[in-house]
Amino acid sequence: VIQAVVDNVLWQMALDRKTTALKQLQGHMWRAAYTTGHVKGEVFEDVVPAIRKWREAGMKVYIYSSGSVEAQKLLFGYSTEGDILELFDGHFDTKIGPKVESESYRRIAASIGCATNNILFLTDVPREANAAEEADTHVAVVIRPGNAGLTDDEKSYYSLISSFTELFLPSST
Repeated sequence: VIQAVVDNVLWQMALDRKTTALKQLQGHMWRAAYTTGHVKGEVFEDVVPAIRKWREAGMKVYIYSSGSVEAQKLLFGYSTEGDILELFDGHFDTKIGPKVESESYRRIAASIGCATNNILFLTDVPREANAAEEADTHVAVVIRPGNAGLTDDEKSYYSLISSFTELFLPSST
């Protein structure tokens, strides 16, 4: 039985499955790695200052990830920038729905009491961007080292950013 479970987990990982059960297993494994200090969540240097600025402007910040809520909290609680969990107003994972389905974004908006057109969704995955747009959510595709490349059509269609500093609000004068 143990070997069958291991084989199934390896099969799901090889196919990059985003199943809730697999992400929960990942969360359990990550908890051990993070709490012992063997792993830290990588956070790009521009992220924390940008989020602080958004929050000072009264904006709320949520995480929606295919990683479980537990895994998200570990990543941001044990990050290269320290414990930054206080920067987030909430977390969503595949329990709200798949990131490639527009209904998931509508559920998030309803959950936080916000119209979808008042939300900016940041992603590096065009299929997620499409789903968010279908739900009338604003989208920016984030270009970072290690992300999958975009087609020329995707590059010309989406708003692209390479740093969160590009999303700073204009200062009021």
